[in-house]
Amino acid sequence: MALSETGTARPIGVGGDALSRWFSDHAPTLLLGLLLVLLPAATTDFVLDQIVGWTLVLGMIALSLMFLAGYGGMVSLVQMTVAGLAGYSITVLGASSLPSISLFWPWWVAAPLAILTAVAFGTLAGALSARTEGIYTIMITLALASAFFYLTLQNWSIFNGFNGFTSIPAPIFLGVNWKSPLPLYYLILFCAGLSYAAVLYVSRAPFGIALQGTRDNPRRMEAIGFNVTAHRIAAYAFAAVIAAIGGILLVWLNNQISPGTAGIQATIDLLVIAVVGGLGHPIGAFIGAFIYVLLRTFALDALVAVGLDGRRFQTIIGLGFLIIVLFSPDGVIGLWRRWLARAASSRRGTSR
Repeated sequence: MALSETGTARPIGVGGDALSRWFSDHAPTLLLGLLLVLLPAATTDFVLDQIVGWTLVLGMIALSLMFLAGYGGMVSLVQMTVAGLAGYSITVLGASSLPSISLFWPWWVAAPLAILTAVAFGTLAGALSARTEGIYTIMITLALASAFFYLTLQNWSIFNGFNGFTSIPAPIFLGVNWKSPLPLYYLILFCAGLSYAAVLYVSRAPFGIALQGTRDNPRRMEAIGFNVTAHRIAAYAFAAVIAAIGGILLVWLNNQISPGTAGIQATIDLLVIAVVGGLGHPIGAFIGAFIYVLLRTFALDALVAVGLDGRRFQTIIGLGFLIIVLFSPDGVIGLWRRWLARAASSRRGTSR
């Protein structure tokens, strides 16, 4: 039985009734998914790769940060590092323009090993920071991100220093070259959709509910028998899987990787993406990524058009971040929810 809006019990529908309610609840997501599936028929390769592709990949990595911060209360600045480690790992284990470093193992060996390596690092980061909160979590994860950045910058035998790697091929599987714009787009879309669905599912599963409990009141959760530290480390591991897959897709999409891919600036950008979109819902990560990609892609040309230095496009991104956070500390998702609440209140007032 379930309670209706009037407070009376009503039976939970089965069959067609339950299915229709499910479609009604998820209609916006399903519609957006359908539009993304049909998008290649109405746009160019530039939009698929440089706008939508980058939005989905950065959104996936930001989604891992959103999961930790939104559901676990842990602001981890190591997620871009996890993605970067996965990207470097598949480059070293797989193929690149440097046969003296890359091992040229087949992708179906290199990709799982790259994900495992990145997840192990992400889990270790979680083990180091799971017993801390607030600014201490931020500082520990930032220290790990900084250490990895300087390691890749100064190490030439494995990471090729500041030059990084280029000519990193996507796999050829089932007779399809996944580096081609259309197959790569659908691969990225599939992985992004799967990651989004996984976060939604986990957030409503017993583990996700317990994780939110550790966020709200860790002492009470410990008192009733939950291992708060273990839940937090497991959350880091789950988020690392998403970030690692995003890192591999980022390398295949960008065809290169360098220390700047997972550098301090990239780490800050990822935090901006997550905060701008909103930490209250998984879709916020993709909204923030879309806004960021649009500003990064077109801000330079817009500045040049008005006679300003195009290299200052980061200023535009920063101003956009400040404006959104000023009007809505919980990001674009917060603006949307407040608009819906006002619209519903207005409708109720009109009906009276």
